[in-house]
Amino acid sequence: MALSCPDCAQPVTAEDRFCENCGLSLMRRRTAEGGPLRTPRGSCASCGGTVDAEGFCEQCGRAQPAPRDLMEFDLGFAAGVSDRGQVRVRNEDSLGCAILGPRDAPTAVVVIVCDGVGSTERADQASQTAVDAALARIVDCLEAGKDPYESTVDGSAAAFEAVRLLAEPGSPDLAPSCTLVSAVATDEGITVGWIGDSRAYWLSADGSRQLTVDDTLHAQLVAAGMTVEEASAEANAHALARWVGADAEPVLPQVAGVPAGERGTLIVCSDGLWNYLPAAETIAAQAKGSPAEMAAKLTAAANELGGGDNITVVAVPYPFDRQGTP
Repeated sequence: MALSCPDCAQPVTAEDRFCENCGLSLMRRRTAEGGPLRTPRGSCASCGGTVDAEGFCEQCGRAQPAPRDLMEFDLGFAAGVSDRGQVRVRNEDSLGCAILGPRDAPTAVVVIVCDGVGSTERADQASQTAVDAALARIVDCLEAGKDPYESTVDGSAAAFEAVRLLAEPGSPDLAPSCTLVSAVATDEGITVGWIGDSRAYWLSADGSRQLTVDDTLHAQLVAAGMTVEEASAEANAHALARWVGADAEPVLPQVAGVPAGERGTLIVCSDGLWNYLPAAETIAAQAKGSPAEMAAKLTAAANELGGGDNITVVAVPYPFDRQGTP
């Protein structure tokens, strides 16, 4: 298959490191800043009729999906879906991915998922800003020779810096906020960092498990010795204890990892998925096929179970010679 520059479409070869036409690095592929937005359709998504300039179908009258209602990417070694769900009026989740190295043999895969805190203003902007800032900083750090842990910490710091700039003076109670979970996969293993309750799971034929521990009052109470039932009975048990926001002090992310010797699939997601499929084994039962198929199937499962929140799922088979089901 003929290769071309993703920016200017100039023909390139597998050995090229830069596009000779526009100078783009061919050793870095990533989702677009601002998100992998849906391309507007020329016809109605429901009936195929003509869509007017204001986004309504002239035949059935339905408003067309906003670009953020369904965001998707497929970079081969990783794929993701972010869906508005069945209840929320807008999608306040965001996702991003970058793949470094040769097209057929990556040196690193970086993924980010952020979930806007719905009780704050411009939650969708907060989550997208955090994704863009964290992804750019992690990629820059890796390319500068920093290790995955340092890059993860620097990425979360960049997210804090960027989201804090969204705050409006005099309105601290309405400060834009979000959760953040990132993953850096290299030949040396996978490093996951998080702030909030977006999660990462490791799915493997040798045993699936949740990698993250929610930054919530509930998790803190359980860690302090309460039973799950006792902690669940506490007021605001599932309220966030840590988040990325203009009203939050910058903190180090919690970090977990997967060693290089393990084989399986990393799933990074928002609570729109795990509210319905909280157990790693349940997610593993649904996650079959290519990365794009896994993300689509898990998103569909959450929607079929109610879709009460925005749903975001990213799948990364590991090691990189794998392209599908564990």
